[in-house]
Amino acid sequence: MRVVTAVAFLGGAVVALGGAVGATWLTTPAPEPTPPALTEADVRGIVQAYLAEKPDLVIDAIRAFQAREEQLEAEKRNESIAAMWDEIGGIETDPVIGNPQGDVTLVEFFDYRCGYCKRMTPEINALIEEDPKVRIVMKEFPILGPESIIASRVALAAKMQDRYAQVHDALMNHRGELDAEAIYAIAEGEGLDMEKLRADMQHPDVDATLRRNMELADALNIRGTPAFITRNGITPGAVSRSTLRDMLASARKGNS
Repeated sequence: MRVVTAVAFLGGAVVALGGAVGATWLTTPAPEPTPPALTEADVRGIVQAYLAEKPDLVIDAIRAFQAREEQLEAEKRNESIAAMWDEIGGIETDPVIGNPQGDVTLVEFFDYRCGYCKRMTPEINALIEEDPKVRIVMKEFPILGPESIIASRVALAAKMQDRYAQVHDALMNHRGELDAEAIYAIAEGEGLDMEKLRADMQHPDVDATLRRNMELADALNIRGTPAFITRNGITPGAVSRSTLRDMLASARKGNS
């Protein structure tokens, strides 16, 4: 009798437990289905749709990227300037205008056939007039064709007759085609000994100066003219006299 009762009790318990589990299963919501993974095409579509809705984000990202690249390039240039300043700032064979013993140095890379360089010539001369302590190193950088090379060789040869500044200004102030005939006519008009000039144009110092300037420009990533350099950095292109003044002021502050 006790065995039957125990079996009946266990059977009832199992039924009750099964009912409870069944009731729980019936009242618990089914799990959400796992969404399919996004494909690369899905992601592209989402991004494209978002950028189409907010195009300014693209412009801002490009500008930020360019700013970072320019900053990195400027830092790299400044490191190069610091490492090579003795060569950049002028050695004995480099022409110098202004005050050779000046307290601050401005370096200009230029080409005689460059219109922007011609535009800067009166600004440079005015700067020399107003700042008697500026020393300007002239880096002949003839990149605009064979006539530019002839002009640079003539100017460097004129330096050997102590007529560099006069010939430089005359070449820069020439209007019209600056071909070989015009270049030699300018040199003759400045009273140079033409036989000596033609010989000096092939002087090893002239070759070395032009080669060194090309190497420096490559190291500093200078691709056009004019380009102005102080110890503090490079400023490319034709700039205002006030910009040149600011460059000199900053360089002087750095020298102090």
